[in-house]
Amino acid sequence: MFLFFSVRNRITVKLQHSWSQIFTGETITLRCEIQGGEGKVWKYEWTAPNTNSPPTSSKYWIRRVSVSRSGDYRCRGSSDYLLTGWSDAFRLTVSYKPKAKLRADNTAVPVGGSVTLTCSVNPSSSSGWKYYWYRDEKSSEALTTQDAVFHSNGQISVSQEGLYRCRGGRGNPVYYTEDSQSVRIDKTVSNRPVVTLYPNWSEIYRGETITVRCEIHGGDTEWDYEWETNSMIKAPNQNEYRIRSASSSNSGNYRCKGRMKSSQHKTTEWSDSVTLTVSDSK
Repeated sequence: MFLFFSVRNRITVKLQHSWSQIFTGETITLRCEIQGGEGKVWKYEWTAPNTNSPPTSSKYWIRRVSVSRSGDYRCRGSSDYLLTGWSDAFRLTVSYKPKAKLRADNTAVPVGGSVTLTCSVNPSSSSGWKYYWYRDEKSSEALTTQDAVFHSNGQISVSQEGLYRCRGGRGNPVYYTEDSQSVRIDKTVSNRPVVTLYPNWSEIYRGETITVRCEIHGGDTEWDYEWETNSMIKAPNQNEYRIRSASSSNSGNYRCKGRMKSSQHKTTEWSDSVTLTVSDSK
């Protein structure tokens, strides 16, 4: 039977990372530190949740930590006939794997310009993330400085159209978040659409037939059309909207833009709005 002498060295459990919020799948290390224990060879004892074989060293390494490992961790040390008390409990909280979030300041690259993308990880209180960027759904190669202008951590500027997504990574080996939702970035072409009314009368009355037309000049490009209107009846996605018996519900502002059929990420800017007013009286 061994007789141990209790010592009052201060003993603490610390998380060996620069961030405190831990997620499922990360690899973490807890360290048992004995102040004033230098020069002695210590054997360590741990208490930990959901494990039958804690380590006997000062480091408690957990590979691919799960939510079930959340709880209180304590340690103590023994050296020859010396025995420390138990440390205060270190509360480890493991959260489910986070997902990155991607925002764009504009969804269309203006002619000769760029758009800024911002990637973040929720919860925002988590830290230590480096961000990785990807274009197009099938691409697994992260963007480089040849593909984008990298600003502060979490922001880039891009001038190419495509589907962009991002994710965060931290640690060694790198632990990655879930990918963000993809954000579609279009590229604006110089062709300018114009909305015209036929006939272009100053007054339109209920029951008349009128055509709202989107015209895009420049080249022989084939277009898909998109309309935006605050009228009660929405325009179809065609270059012409024929109203056979006009009513006040057709009144409103109309504008359009075109999307290239051969390259769905290339669009025109919105046209100027044209106002259609249908009077009920003749």
